[in-house]
Amino acid sequence: MASRSEEDLCCPVCQEIFTDPVILSCSHSFCKDCLKRWWKERPTHECPICKRRSSKPEPPLNRGLCSLHSEKFKLFCLDHQQPVCVVCCASEKHTNHRFRPIDEAAQQHKKELQETLEPLKEKLKICEEMVYFIFFALTSRNTTHIYCTYSRGKTGFMHTALLLTLA
Repeated sequence: MASRSEEDLCCPVCQEIFTDPVILSCSHSFCKDCLKRWWKERPTHECPICKRRSSKPEPPLNRGLCSLHSEKFKLFCLDHQQPVCVVCCASEKHTNHRFRPIDEAAQQHKKELQETLEPLKEKLKICEEMVYFIFFALTSRNTTHIYCTYSRGKTGFMHTALLLTLA
């Protein structure tokens, strides 16, 4: 399952990192091309998530401005996990919600991303080592079979490789 930080960077239609993100009046963002394709297949211009009808035929690029009030995002709603402007903060939709300054929330999300990235870097290192090992084994004249595994131990990932050689 994707972490909240990953979800914030990905288009809900294509599940990839945003390309030319646009934002609808309901505050949902999509890749510009994904939304165009979505709308081309349906008779009404509605949000792929909440099905709310879009008020604009060409939604604006998501440049950090609230699509409802054209105000800069200065706060982050912890309950909805989304940036909000000061006008949205006072709206009924966010009654009794908890907020943080946008910079503080961004730092927290950055920290979470870095923590998520560390195990991936470790896995990449193991994969690179395995590729090097396999390349070495395949270029060796006596190697006929290669058996490789990796597992997670107490100190991190470990890999095991076994070469079967001709006698």
